[in-house]
Amino acid sequence: MTKTAKFFVLFLTFALAIASAATYSVTLFQPSTVAGKELRPGDYKLTIDGEKAIIVKGKEKVETSVKLENSETKFGTTSVRYADENGKMKVQEIRLGGTTTKVVFN
Repeated sequence: MTKTAKFFVLFLTFALAIASAATYSVTLFQPSTVAGKELRPGDYKLTIDGEKAIIVKGKEKVETSVKLENSETKFGTTSVRYADENGKMKVQEIRLGGTTTKVVFN
């Protein structure tokens, strides 16, 4: 394989990896638990890569497995649904505004 061909294959692989991940902005309005870690209220970046979600704000980072579900209609805004688990608010799902996608946390 020539040097140019190797570079092209490497570039394509990298481009596909980036294209497969989608990033969204999510605001948590209260202390929230994700994958056993408590996140403070604030604006976070949510990256969905296959069946994995990564939530990041500054140095705070949580990775967890998720399931993506589709709704029949688009969600008007991004919203977070919680379940009360022993007095802590655990993120159950995030409905992504402008899409029909619902991110369900395991």
